[in-house]
Amino acid sequence: MFAITLAIPTARSQEGNTPFNPAPVGVTLSGIIECGQGYTSHELYNMKITLLEVIRGDSAWKLIKTASNSNKSAGYGFEYILARIKFEYYARGKPGLCVHKLTLEQFKACSTEGVDYPAADVILPQPEMQGDMRSGESIEGWIALLVPLTDRKPLLYYSADAGAAVQHGGSKWFKLY
Repeated sequence: MFAITLAIPTARSQEGNTPFNPAPVGVTLSGIIECGQGYTSHELYNMKITLLEVIRGDSAWKLIKTASNSNKSAGYGFEYILARIKFEYYARGKPGLCVHKLTLEQFKACSTEGVDYPAADVILPQPEMQGDMRSGESIEGWIALLVPLTDRKPLLYYSADAGAAVQHGGSKWFKLY
């Protein structure tokens, strides 16, 4: 006799996979990044991403201004959000030589209605959340986002595909509030 077990997704397991159920600060989300091009063999990599801290408004602006006096204020009707993120990258098999290029462009802020906000063009507090990642490495750093003052519940969106022609992975969603 065979037993069949069905895994019914729970709200917690679906957390962070859509903008309708974004993960809160402190939750680690897992995903898979596929690396390869065209007809070549594709390698799979596990990734983990955690939103560690969110700083908004005047506190964020003070840190951005301290990072560089050349940074400009957010502008009328907007404010900065600083997000500190940890990103981990692990090969699922051999050879595990694919480098994942983590870029600031892979992180975006948007409204709960799906409206993307403009990128924040500032010199960031150190360390920045970007770099070339090899299997077994992790990066922890800052990104800066620009959101309207009126949006009290903006979202953070990560996509492995943004700015990377050969890497494909799922998107992850976090609450910036």
